[in-house]
Amino acid sequence: MDPRTNPYAPGAGTPPPELAGRDGLIEAAAVALDRIRDGLSARSLVMYGLRGVGKTVLLNQMRLNAEANGLVTVPVEAPEGRSLPAILLPSLRSSLIRVSRSEATKAGFKKVFGILASFAKAFRVKYADIDFSIDIEPEEGIADSGDLENDLTELLRSIGEMARERGVVVSLFIDELQYVKEDQLAALITALHSANQRKLPITLFAAGLPQLLGLLGKAKSYAERLFDFQFIGALAPEFAREALVEPARRLNVEYQTEAIDQIVQATECYPYFLQAWGQYCWQVAEKTPITLEDTQQATEIAIAQLDSSFFRVRFDRLTPSERRYMRAMAELGPGPHRSGDVAEILHRPVNSIAPTRSSLIRKGMAYSPAHGDIAFTVPLFDGFMKRIMRLEN
Repeated sequence: MDPRTNPYAPGAGTPPPELAGRDGLIEAAAVALDRIRDGLSARSLVMYGLRGVGKTVLLNQMRLNAEANGLVTVPVEAPEGRSLPAILLPSLRSSLIRVSRSEATKAGFKKVFGILASFAKAFRVKYADIDFSIDIEPEEGIADSGDLENDLTELLRSIGEMARERGVVVSLFIDELQYVKEDQLAALITALHSANQRKLPITLFAAGLPQLLGLLGKAKSYAERLFDFQFIGALAPEFAREALVEPARRLNVEYQTEAIDQIVQATECYPYFLQAWGQYCWQVAEKTPITLEDTQQATEIAIAQLDSSFFRVRFDRLTPSERRYMRAMAELGPGPHRSGDVAEILHRPVNSIAPTRSSLIRKGMAYSPAHGDIAFTVPLFDGFMKRIMRLEN
């Protein structure tokens, strides 16, 4: 098949050619934003799930839809090791500048920019990763106490009041929220709660790994009432087939039924893997329809490519002890597993490997779906660990 027309798009947050099975979530986000714009209450949305299920794609689509409807969006990615103020300030500044394009409007935004400057000044020393400047005098006495919970509340309140005066909605879109530290998560929750109580048009759409649910609840006990938590999992089989078949069909390419079944089974209906298998099927197939033989050949290529990139980049972040722990998990299967069973495989007391377990969770490589349990955050990672590493006795 012509590689120039290959429709599949595996990638980090790359939108697939067919966003199947997610219409309900996208519509729920649109409804929430419309309600907030109309002065009605709506909870912030938090999506959580494993790697490769399309959380980032969904978050980006929700943001694009919001922008198309004239809302102010603040896109943020929370990388590991960065503070919340450091990642939030530049995005807030850029988004507000886009809103205040005219000279008349800029004057009305001067106070908000001054508060941003005050906030940055107050936390520049405390969070040494802040690299933010703005050519406006700080607004003394507002959001500059050095207490993050208080100051972030004042900052978002000021932005929310400005938005209400101008009849707009400000939406924060934060990806990888699980990397924000607990005290900073608590500050964000408090600030959003304060804005929500005042019915200010400012809200949050966030995505993260499964541990995010517990982290938010631990940071503030009322988080479960403030957020609408949505688990994002693998696609239902009928939507997995749609995501695979429709992009090809639009180019007059079909799949044999056995080929589709083989891909659905091999990918376990995870969106990222469906795109990868589709891409390699397109590469190896010479003509339509794509056959079972084509998919079998594509499966070998896909696994080799995933092993050298998608899986390998995560494996390389692990220490030797973390690798041994995950290899023991893999020996037990996809999971989840009892921590005690992993310890038994390693011939170690549970408490002696607890720090390794905690480290894997902090790195986003594993999560605890229930007390005493451990599971991979990356689908199919157990197979990769078995292929790349022998179990040490």
